[in-house]
Amino acid sequence: MNQAQLKQTAAAQRQVTLRSAGHTRGGINRLVSPGDIGQLIKPFVFLDLFKLGANGSNMGMHPHSGIATVTVVLDGAVEYKETTGHQGILPAGGVEWMSAGGGVWHDGGAVPGQQVEGFQLWLALPEEDENGPAQSQYLAPQEVQSHGPARVIIGNYGNASSAIRPRASINYLHVTLADGERWTYTPPAGHDVAWVSVASGAVQTAGTVVKREVAVFEEGEGAIDVVAQGATQFVLGSAPKHPHDLVTGYYSVHTSAAALAKGEKEIERIGTQLRAAKLM
Repeated sequence: MNQAQLKQTAAAQRQVTLRSAGHTRGGINRLVSPGDIGQLIKPFVFLDLFKLGANGSNMGMHPHSGIATVTVVLDGAVEYKETTGHQGILPAGGVEWMSAGGGVWHDGGAVPGQQVEGFQLWLALPEEDENGPAQSQYLAPQEVQSHGPARVIIGNYGNASSAIRPRASINYLHVTLADGERWTYTPPAGHDVAWVSVASGAVQTAGTVVKREVAVFEEGEGAIDVVAQGATQFVLGSAPKHPHDLVTGYYSVHTSAAALAKGEKEIERIGTQLRAAKLM
C-alpha cells in the first residue's frame, strides 16, 4: 500500500473524539457513568474495569432496574447470587447477563482466596423491557463463540453469534491481540455508536494510543482499525444510539420519570422482603 492509499485508509476510519482513564476507588476503575460518557454512547451507560482482591471482596447486596448488567471475567472467578434465584461461580472466560427489568437485587465479587479481574457493563434497556420481568443468563467459557481474535459476548460478528439475545441490536466483543497484530472492525449498518476499552497492553487507532482507558469514536458507520502494542486485551461495543433521555436513580436507568418510579417501587418491595428474611 502506497502513501496515498495509507492516507485514504486513515481518513475513512472512525476518529477518536474522547478518551478517559476514569477514576479509581479500591479495585474498581469507573470508566463510564450515566451522567457523563454514558450520555454519549448510550445504550452503553456504565463501564467498570475491576480487579478485586483475594479476601472475597464483593459489592454487597444492591438493586437495579431498567438496565442489563453484563460481566466479562478476564482472570480469576466471580461469585454471584441474585433474587432471580440464580447463584454460582463464573470462571475466567465466562459471561453474565442479567436483565434487571422492573427490579432485582444481586451480589457479586471475588471468590474467597482468589483475585478476579474483568469488565462490568450496564446497558439501558428498551422501553418495552425496562419494567419487565428480571431474568439472567450465564455462559461458560466454551459457550462463547469466537471469530478470529474476537469473542462475541453479545450480538454477531463474522460467523459467530452470542447465545445472549437482547431485543436491541448490540455488538459487544472481547478481543485478544498479539504484539503488532492488526484487526479491523466494520460495524453493522445503523451502529453509529462505538467505543473501545483496553484492559492490558495498548492499541493504536486513528492516530492515537489507547491504554488502560476508554476511547469513544465519532458517530457514524466507518470501520475501526487497531494495531496492538504488546499482548493486548480490550472490549469493544457498537450499537444504534439509544433514542431516549437517561432518567437515573441511584442504581437504575430508565426512559421516563414514571418508569423510574415504577422500578424504584419494585426495588423497595423486594428489599423489604430481603430485610424481613434477614438476607441483607
